[in-house]
Amino acid sequence: MNKALFLFSIVVIFLTSCDSKEVKNTSETSRKTNEVAVIIDDQLWNGEIGDSVRNKFASPVVGLPQEEPIFTLNQYPVKLLEGFMSNSRNIIVVKKEAKSQFRIENNEYANPQVVVHVSGKTVQEILDTIQANDSLIISRIKTSEIKVFQDRIKKDSVLDFKKVAEKFNIKINIPSKYRMVMHGKRFIWFKKDITSGNMSLVFYQVPLNSIKDNSKAVNRIIQIRDSIGRIYIHGAVPKTRMITEPAFSPYFSKTKIFNKETFETKGNWELLHESMNGPFINYAIIDKTNNRILIIEGFCYAPSKQKRDLMFELESIIKSVQFLKKK
Repeated sequence: MNKALFLFSIVVIFLTSCDSKEVKNTSETSRKTNEVAVIIDDQLWNGEIGDSVRNKFASPVVGLPQEEPIFTLNQYPVKLLEGFMSNSRNIIVVKKEAKSQFRIENNEYANPQVVVHVSGKTVQEILDTIQANDSLIISRIKTSEIKVFQDRIKKDSVLDFKKVAEKFNIKINIPSKYRMVMHGKRFIWFKKDITSGNMSLVFYQVPLNSIKDNSKAVNRIIQIRDSIGRIYIHGAVPKTRMITEPAFSPYFSKTKIFNKETFETKGNWELLHESMNGPFINYAIIDKTNNRILIIEGFCYAPSKQKRDLMFELESIIKSVQFLKKK
């Protein structure tokens, strides 16, 4: 009887531990957008390793008028990893120990979640690992954050995209809080009101040969967006229009959206003859199938707010675009 009871107890403990692990991995994460829990002991955080982590992952976001960090970092001692901090959506674990490693795990403690593990025998070894993988870490966390936001949009009410589909033959998930404020033959403008400001999404298209993949691409994109501002985007005061702020050099890069080559431009806009300005993010998507370049841009006016997460929302919406098959 005692032996049977012992074996039964072992089975129960095993099944219970498996169930606990499964629940742990599927519990939902909770934290604000673009927040990262850095699990590292105080001694390392207050030295060279902490400086490196802050320099890499809290460096300023490009394209914003004021400095704001890529991620908001919150530091906690290693002993808290198995506690309440394990439900953070993004975690970077840094340890000095005999085992050297670098790995990125998805949904290790909760879902959705990205957990980065960095360890080394010496401070220099840890620094070298961070240096070699900082871009990958940023990319993985940002990609995960965008997906979280996009999934949130789908669960929330989504604006009827019929008008956009009719004009541009695309599907895109736009939250219902955005409203259409203007549409032309090849132009649509959506706006969302926020406290003391607003956020905007605009859609337009140009012929495929309008922007060439060369050193003049960014200048051509600015010319096109300024022409759109002259035609469609005006202020309340007569003769005001949106232009690209000339004193701020735009950031230009290449990416892919819906597996299509895309020019990404970040900069600041201003309203000519009026004291209004803010950041913009512009995606010129090369759509060879339809012999065009589809341009989707997000910009915001929020003078009393930080703008990182506002622009992140616009970027996430834009990157949800899907190109429909020709009718």
